[in-house]
Amino acid sequence: MSETVKTNKPEILYEVKAQRGPTLRCKGWKQESILRMLENNMENAEIPELLVIYGGNGKCARNWESYHAIVKSLKELEDNETLVIQSGMPVAIFKTNKLAPRVVMATTNIMKADWETFYDLQDKNLTIFAQYTAAPWEYIGTQGVIQGTFETLSAIAIKRFNNDLAGRVYMTAGAGGMGGNQSWAMKMHGGVAIIVDADERVIDRRIEKNYLDQKVYSLDEALEIVNEAVAKKEPTSVAIVGNAADVFEEAYQKGFMPDIISEMCPCHDPISYIPSGYTGVEADEYRAKDRVAYLADARATMIRQLETMNKFYAKGVEVFEYGTSIRKECRDAGMPEEEAMTIPGFVSEYIRPLFCEGRGPFRWTCLSGDPEDLKRTDDLALEICKGDPLVERWIKLARKNLPIEGLPARICYMGFGQRRKFGLAVNELIKKGEIKGPVAFSRDNLDSGSIVNPTFESENMMDGGDLISDWPYLNGLLNCAAGCDLIAIQANYSMGEAVHTGVTMVADGTEEADVRLDASLTVDSGIGVIRHAQAGYQTAKDVANGVGKLTTDSIKVPLWWQPAEFVTFGPDGKAPR
Repeated sequence: MSETVKTNKPEILYEVKAQRGPTLRCKGWKQESILRMLENNMENAEIPELLVIYGGNGKCARNWESYHAIVKSLKELEDNETLVIQSGMPVAIFKTNKLAPRVVMATTNIMKADWETFYDLQDKNLTIFAQYTAAPWEYIGTQGVIQGTFETLSAIAIKRFNNDLAGRVYMTAGAGGMGGNQSWAMKMHGGVAIIVDADERVIDRRIEKNYLDQKVYSLDEALEIVNEAVAKKEPTSVAIVGNAADVFEEAYQKGFMPDIISEMCPCHDPISYIPSGYTGVEADEYRAKDRVAYLADARATMIRQLETMNKFYAKGVEVFEYGTSIRKECRDAGMPEEEAMTIPGFVSEYIRPLFCEGRGPFRWTCLSGDPEDLKRTDDLALEICKGDPLVERWIKLARKNLPIEGLPARICYMGFGQRRKFGLAVNELIKKGEIKGPVAFSRDNLDSGSIVNPTFESENMMDGGDLISDWPYLNGLLNCAAGCDLIAIQANYSMGEAVHTGVTMVADGTEEADVRLDASLTVDSGIGVIRHAQAGYQTAKDVANGVGKLTTDSIKVPLWWQPAEFVTFGPDGKAPR
């Protein structure tokens, strides 16, 4: 049974499940697919009654009136029309053309942004917090970030531990919609994960969904479990109900030295970060009563947490920021710049070489709801990417270990060329009936060419272009030109310092989908390759020239020392033609 919100207005449905099967409610499968992606977001939502999908306050719609208006608009949308969404509210439907996007949106784009400005505008019902995949309806559950953590830990294993994390300990914090992934990523490496979270409700949800093995209420209890698991080299995860700053400080004072330390608390959204001394329920009451005081306490706790992480780093522990903006938020809260930026960010430290190949958190969602469709696409991924150790290892591990959340979906770090080939092959299998329903391709906004954030994804670029935000705008423009089905331009996460795009591309077995996929799955990761080639990364130049290890596709690129002259580089390395 679906639950409802009880108000003095008509009852509002808030437990949403994505529709499965062949029944079409909209005027075309593009619209139906996008609607099911929205519903899948809600099926995986952390706080569905508030339309919060994950990340503290990342929403899929402005309010319930907007949500129902979006659903109605998608059901009525013609094949030659485009629905316009402004920060979670449908504002217009324009007649465009059949190859135009069916949905375009912009969310949390605010001039002179800071948190106080955002909260004021949100209170006035003018905007929402987009997060990465919440607002553009691309969230697939906790799996969506597991591979990112898995590959980050892979890089650490190679760097520090002879490519073996069995019996190693990863201490981290944050078990919410993003952070809940960390336990599985470490266990898939054969290691042990300790995850600290002050909100016991969040921990219980992760245990219920099999993303955590057990919970305790003290560090000492956790260490008993961890020491036994390490001795046996037995993968396990344990959650500590407690505050990250408090537990990290206690661990340091007691001399406990994990092998790896990070955190995925909602530091990027200080109003969602829980201050020391408060439970999840108490924090809810506190922030509702006095936002200014709450933010001050949250930031003070955050600084304590980062100070302790810095101390572990100085002792030689592998410590990194996992994209939560804790360094920036502590700096903005008064922590000296040099101290705040002591530990490295994970993209510049571990992931950028993958971005240079156009790799990133590419994913697909099987809209039929049939797990057999996911099985067939997994098999296809192994066929298309045969010989690619990253894809082969991940697909085999994921299909063995990861549960289905909502509609069957998979994330996979395919690169430039691989994505296009895979998408077209999926569309062909839908034509043949081997896959029962449409498949939606999307990606996390943390991708090769879709984001700028100088304290995260674009930190320490080789050419010093950390602040250049042209690239995500070019990504959005190119996807629009290529006929991507949904395009979102967002500016949030680290308030005022990040711009990024979200996309959804639908394979429905039609010739039209072939045209769209051929173009959009090329430009979306292709502009990321060009971005990194422009910055001077040789791997990206090789991929752009068609001599990379993933593909023989080439991109028409300018000679950068002669910007006006365009040439085509091919696998033979000869230019110009």
